[in-house]
Amino acid sequence: MSNVLTAILLVAVLIIGVVLGGAIIFFNRNIAVNRLLRVTQRKVNRTIIESREEAKKIVEQGKVDAEKVRATADAEYKERRLELQRQENRLLSKTENLEHKLEGIGQRERALANREKSLDNLQAQIEEAKGKELKQLEIISGMSIDQAKEMLLQSIESEMKGEAGRRLHEWEIKIKAEADLRSQEILAQTIQRSASEIVSETTATSVPIPSDEMKGRLIGREGRNIRALEQATGVDLIVDDTPEAVTLSSFDPVRREVARIALTKLILDGRIHPARIEEVVKKAEEEVNASIQTAGEQAAYQVGVQGLRPELIRLLGRLKYRTSYGQSVLHHSIEVAFMAQMIASELGANPMIAKKAGLLHDIGKAVDREVEGTHAAIGADLVKQWEKSPEVVMGIAEHHFETPNTSTWGYIVSAADAISSARPGARRESLDSYLKRLKSLEDIANSFKGVEKSFAIQAGREVRILVKPEEIDDLGAMRLARDIVKKIEEGMEYPGQIKVTVVRETRAVDFAK
Repeated sequence: MSNVLTAILLVAVLIIGVVLGGAIIFFNRNIAVNRLLRVTQRKVNRTIIESREEAKKIVEQGKVDAEKVRATADAEYKERRLELQRQENRLLSKTENLEHKLEGIGQRERALANREKSLDNLQAQIEEAKGKELKQLEIISGMSIDQAKEMLLQSIESEMKGEAGRRLHEWEIKIKAEADLRSQEILAQTIQRSASEIVSETTATSVPIPSDEMKGRLIGREGRNIRALEQATGVDLIVDDTPEAVTLSSFDPVRREVARIALTKLILDGRIHPARIEEVVKKAEEEVNASIQTAGEQAAYQVGVQGLRPELIRLLGRLKYRTSYGQSVLHHSIEVAFMAQMIASELGANPMIAKKAGLLHDIGKAVDREVEGTHAAIGADLVKQWEKSPEVVMGIAEHHFETPNTSTWGYIVSAADAISSARPGARRESLDSYLKRLKSLEDIANSFKGVEKSFAIQAGREVRILVKPEEIDDLGAMRLARDIVKKIEEGMEYPGQIKVTVVRETRAVDFAK
């Protein structure tokens, strides 16, 4: 029993202790909370006081700043007001000045109006006096106003023509000097870079024979051998008194070459009869055709022109047997090709086109005896069939200036053609044609009015003309020289250039008695 009570007491004591401990802890916590609340309240009160003081300071500072801003704004306002006042004063001053100026302008306008009236009156008086003077002048001179004007205009026109002629002559001299200088540079370079042989070919073909006894064998019984040879070749065989030689005559150089080869073989073989003649002529034709083809190919290869059609190669080769004033046309074409290339390079044109046009420029001469027309037109038509370049065709057609217009290619080929033809040793000229050209030059010069005498000198490269000084003045002499040059260019063919010199001489003669 006692143990139970003891346990109960212990439990009761424990419960009481727990309750007392909890009460003590609760009271201590309340005390701490109250203490914390008091501390916090003090801090809050202190913060509120500090904030109020800070707010007072900010408000005071704001009032100070506001006063400063207000003072600044007042100052700016006053300054702007003063500036506006000054501008207003300036505008008022300018307005007053403008009013004064307008008043002065009005006065000037009134003065000008008065002057205009006085000038009109004066002009009327002048016109009236002028009319009276003109009437008096008409009475004195015996001419009307229109007649006097016409005379004055004629005088002015004559003076203007003289001045225009003088200036035109000066411009012509200047332009010609510049053009001559540039062209001489180009031509000099072209000629210096070309090296050509002196022409030795002649148009006559002579075949040597071992003895005069061979002439009889060539003629044959009753002339049958010579007739067979002429019929087979189409050339004339001339057997004359020339010792140990016979002459072949034909306008066709290819036929003449066939006859020369055939005749040479017949003389070497010794068997001369109609059947043998036909056989040998046939072989000679084959050799000449092969030679023509080879010559055309070699010319194209030498110049460096590629892609030519076989027809053009064959026609080009035929020029080997064609001569012009003793000059081989094929050699001439090769020269022109190289020179045209050089000239085109100096002028900035395409040198390959110029070279091809120069090589083919005389190709019409290969068939000009078979086709009507000039060799330039014939050559252009031939090349047009197989050549796709229109510039090459233009250069061929225009190199003798036979077309209405001339392009750059025509001038290039023409210049190269003239250089090749006119260089020393390029061509031979017969005495008859030489004398005929001299006479033609003098006839052209003598055909103009006012020419007294004319002389063709320096192998036809210069014409000196003496004019009548009472019929032709100095400007007329210049015009006469230019007109004669144009007529020579239009009516004659000649290598190089011809200088025309007009001499006007005035002599005063008197006698002392």
